[in-house]
This record gives sequence, C-alpha cells and structure tokens, in this order.
Amino acid sequence: MKKFIVGNFKMNTTLHEFAKYLDEFLPLIKDCKNVVALSIPYTHLMLASQKLVATNVVYGSQNISTEEKGAYTGEISNLMVKDLGAYFTLVGHSEIRKKFRETNEQINQKIIRALSVNLKCILCIGETRTERNSNKTKMVLKKQLEVALKGLYENELKNIIIAYEPVWAIGTGKMPTVKEIEKTVEDIRQIIMDMFSQNSAEKICVIYGGSVNQNNCTNLLKIKNINGLLVGGACLDAKEFSNIVK
Repeated sequence: MKKFIVGNFKMNTTLHEFAKYLDEFLPLIKDCKNVVALSIPYTHLMLASQKLVATNVVYGSQNISTEEKGAYTGEISNLMVKDLGAYFTLVGHSEIRKKFRETNEQINQKIIRALSVNLKCILCIGETRTERNSNKTKMVLKKQLEVALKGLYENELKNIIIAYEPVWAIGTGKMPTVKEIEKTVEDIRQIIMDMFSQNSAEKICVIYGGSVNQNNCTNLLKIKNINGLLVGGACLDAKEFSNIVK
C-alpha cells in the first residue's frame, strides 16, 4: 500500500530557493511509488502549480482562513488556495494553535471551508508533554477530533488525513516509543469509530509527525495502522527528504 509522505516547509525558503530545491528534489524521487506532498508557503503556490505539473508530487498550503472572502486583511482563503491548484491544506498545526491561539472550533470552520472547494485537509492533532505525563493523551485527542470534525458527513472523511504530532516531539529530536505511537494511533481510530463507524476508522488515513528523519522513518512506517509521515525540518534537505519518501 502506498504511504502518504508530507514535507512541511513551515516559514522557510524564498521563492528562488524553493525553485532550486525542486530542481534537485524532483529527479531524485521520480520513480517513487509513495504519495509525495509538499506543504509550502502561500508565496510558493504559483510556482508549484507550474513546476509540479505531470510529476508525482502534490502540494498544498499550511493553513487557510476561517472565512471565504471579505475584510480580513492578511488572510488567505480556501478559494485562493484552490485557485492555485492546491491538493490540500494543513489545519490545526500545533504552532498555529499555540502562537495564534487557534481553537478547535476555528479548525472546524477551516475544515468545512476546505472541503467545500474540494481541498483535502491534513488535520494535525497532538498532546503536550504535561498532558502525556498525566495520561491525558486520549482525552486531549478525543476533544480535538470531536470538535474539529463536528458536522462532517461520514463520506467526507475520505478527504481528511489525520496527522498525529505530539507537541513535545516537534523539532526537539525527542519522540514517543514505537509502542506509544501504535497505542495512540489505535486510540485515534477508536475515536473515529465512536464518532462515525468501524469502516471509517479502518479507512481513514493516519500519519505520524514529530522529529521524523531518514534514520527513523523506516521503523516509523512499520508501525501498525500508520499510513505515512509528516516531516518537518528534515524535508528542507532535498537529499534527505528524497531518502525518506523512497
């Protein structure tokens, strides 16, 4: 089964640097059988629409507004992102939750906006170190999922990818054990089953993110019920990211 491998560039690379990156990266993964996705700055979406045509790489934004249009200076809407050929958008990344105080209710609005224009959503969820140490991981993820997916029909879950990213593992070099990740993914699927159905729980795409690199990716992808990876810092090196997606 193909794996879904996402590189999240965050606020990195100028347009010129991104163009050079693609020139190096694309030849390295042209025969890759996995689904390769780049989550890039808004400023790079036009270039991606030109350079990724007829390649095995899809691209998307790192966020969208809760609103479709209007007096929201500085915001980027679902329509704008879709108009540039994006395949998906990230929603709910922990950095946005923390630094911009994004709520689960706002994430729900963004998901609804994205799905309305046929954008897939990579929904990021995860617990803090304190929450894990207090055995509250499942409770935290349950709340995040129940609110973020509120009002969705079961058939819309085919356009949702759940990215489990423990907040304390992002960019720290620390990560849960294989058994801990496996147990948490089982909990996520159990929550989806309780919300929707067993069929949805089995079929929904769940990926892992948090200090992923070329040295640990193979073991991570062997974890039961993991469908792919969300890669942060390691994706900025074209050679390392190509090794991961291969």
